[in-house]
Amino acid sequence: MQKSTIIDALNEFPKKFNLDEFLERLIVIEKIDEGIEEAKAGKTVSHDKVKKLVAKWHK
Repeated sequence: MQKSTIIDALNEFPKKFNLDEFLERLIVIEKIDEGIEEAKAGKTVSHDKVKKLVAKWHK
């Protein structure tokens, strides 16, 4: 994660805020960034495969 990403997220919060909420926001941002990088690297799962996996879970 870039320092600038943290600063941008911090600037979106009010002067007083809950630290847990801020940390949760950073975690979400990091996970989204990881997902984007994985997608760029071709590490994705097709829609059909996901549908089959979900169908197995519901059995």
